Amino acid sequence: MIHQFKNNGLNIVLDINSGAVHVVDDIVYDIINIFEKNKEEVKEEICKTYEEASFEEAYKEIEQLISDGVLFTEDDYHDTMNQFISREPVVKALCLHIAHDCNLRCKYCFAGEGEYHGDKSLMSLEVGKKSIDFLIENSKNRRNLEVDFFGGEPLMNFQVVKDIVSYARSKEKKYNKNFRFTLTTNGIALNDEIQAYVNENMHNVVLSIDGRKEVNDMMRPTDNGKGTYDIIMPKFKKLAESRNQDNYYVRGTFTRNNLDFSKDVLHLADEGFKQISVEPVVGGVDKDYSLREVDLEVICEEYDKLAKEMIKRDKEGKGFNFFHFMIDLNQGPCVAKRIAGCGSGSEYMAVTPWGDLYPCHQYVGLEEFKLGDLDKGIQNTEKQECFKNCNVYNKPKCLECWAKFYCSGGCSANGYQFHGDINAVYDVGCEMEKKRVECAIMIKAKQLDNNLD
Repeated sequence: MIHQFKNNGLNIVLDINSGAVHVVDDIVYDIINIFEKNKEEVKEEICKTYEEASFEEAYKEIEQLISDGVLFTEDDYHDTMNQFISREPVVKALCLHIAHDCNLRCKYCFAGEGEYHGDKSLMSLEVGKKSIDFLIENSKNRRNLEVDFFGGEPLMNFQVVKDIVSYARSKEKKYNKNFRFTLTTNGIALNDEIQAYVNENMHNVVLSIDGRKEVNDMMRPTDNGKGTYDIIMPKFKKLAESRNQDNYYVRGTFTRNNLDFSKDVLHLADEGFKQISVEPVVGGVDKDYSLREVDLEVICEEYDKLAKEMIKRDKEGKGFNFFHFMIDLNQGPCVAKRIAGCGSGSEYMAVTPWGDLYPCHQYVGLEEFKLGDLDKGIQNTEKQECFKNCNVYNKPKCLECWAKFYCSGGCSANGYQFHGDINAVYDVGCEMEKKRVECAIMIKAKQLDNNLD
């Protein structure tokens, strides 16, 4: 399987199964497009536009790429499926819902103002310790483990965050484990003391802000309806600088209210941030802020604008990273990651404040997806098996999609939200992902081109 596209003056051919990317001239591009025909048919068609000598040279070039195993390759990943599906789950990461409470009232919050459609609750240290014990026990021989402090707003229960970190550290040497912690915060309670602790103990930190002041304050007000931009922006800039502009993300959400979201990304870059993620909102069709199929043309144009501006700024020495355009063409993720993505429900789970286990934070509160609890362990093995088998080869729409090894089949929670099936796909999200991958590959190609324009 191959995918061909033109972007920013480049003819790009992507060999799906090998991951090889080719930037080619017009004649090679056109020949590849009809290469499934026999040579004489291809020659007759191509020589209507190009010279015969040029055709022969280009055709030989394509044959060499095929011989080298970087064009029209077979799907070797499929051969590993039986081994992959039969694997014993090894839990490597937990998302701790340290607080089902929040000091903001974000209009698009999937967690129902931090409460996940239930009661307000803060995780106790006892539950936190059990979470660490569960992770150690179920991680088998895996050494590197990840713990994400999530909410609601984790800083509303910050002492317990610190106590859980201390407890985990006390177990590392005994069990030969290495914990990496991440904290997601809206920044309202952030201060110098917390910043110092975060810098010392958190491998990564996610800072929630949507971009321009008017955009952020429209969707992310406090509980009294006031905007948050002026409160959090100085704190976030200070924190980013204190981390040497690394190991953090400013993370925003764009909605139908700001389809010109490239301006929000660039606004954050202009404010000095080097690690930026602005994600599309995922909401039901009944929400006025939700993205629709009719918006895709504008959204794709915005990604193109952003990609071109990033190339320009990189050339000027003012580059920054945009999460959805970060792609490794040399090595990339492992086979398991390419096939099954985040591993929710098998390798990754969420823990509620009272110790229930769910496949990930987006399933919390949906009782049918409860996997078990910290006291009794995984009890809903049938549901866990469904998640273990959730991969691109079990998603009908993914089988013939060129982007499947980049998005790994997309988010199962989005598939469930829109179609009631974790093996379904969120169609609008798929189209956005395809565009982002194209832009990411184009940027890489331009960066490798000595004649960057």
